[in-house]
Amino acid sequence: MSPVGDRARLEARVAGKSLLSASGQRVPVIADLSFALEEGETGALIGPSGCGKSTLMRILAGLDRNFEGKVHVPAGGRIGMAFQEPRLLPWRSVEDNVRLAAPEASDEEVATLFAALGLSEHRTHFPGELSVGLARRAALARAFAVRPTLLLLDEPFVSLDAPLARQMQRDLARLVESRSMITVLVTHDVDEAIALADRIFVLSARPAHVIGEIRVESPRSAMSGEESRSLAARIEVLRQSG
Repeated sequence: MSPVGDRARLEARVAGKSLLSASGQRVPVIADLSFALEEGETGALIGPSGCGKSTLMRILAGLDRNFEGKVHVPAGGRIGMAFQEPRLLPWRSVEDNVRLAAPEASDEEVATLFAALGLSEHRTHFPGELSVGLARRAALARAFAVRPTLLLLDEPFVSLDAPLARQMQRDLARLVESRSMITVLVTHDVDEAIALADRIFVLSARPAHVIGEIRVESPRSAMSGEESRSLAARIEVLRQSG
């Protein structure tokens, strides 16, 4: 991870990243992977299971510095992250979980976030009282509450039923569009990537590298079914080639 720069831009260049197997052998996970995003853009990472997407997200978050390469994070250096699991403290209420991550957030900011994510009636509830969907909404509220310049979302809607996932995607899109930040989303869902991302980066099998980038040019709200299917077909061609 490089020092925070003065540009509103994310630049990731991972020349190499290996993990140690149970037998003590080094296994290459990422090799010669690079991509960049500008302020206000959302990038989606799509690749086969086990290709290194979550490892890459840990590198972007600064949680893993044991790699070859360099990551330039946008000025301000505030990173919000939602993991595959909500990871809420079970002995704290929803509001306390959010405020622990963002102690400087005002009452108005927290109230606005809870309203946008359908959490207003659940702020005093504890994680054990929440459905899976509500727990994921609380995790998103926590990530947004830090006022991130870089938002990292590692399959935040995995295991949700389709109607709930689509509703949460719409809520997320509204929140992202209302803020000036860079968002990186890991997903296996092609439709989700098309619905949320400005750029889609298709990753190869391990060791992961970018085998193709697709820009989503049309405004998502105005995208026709034909345009969406065409993008999905292009993504599938790239996935098959990798």
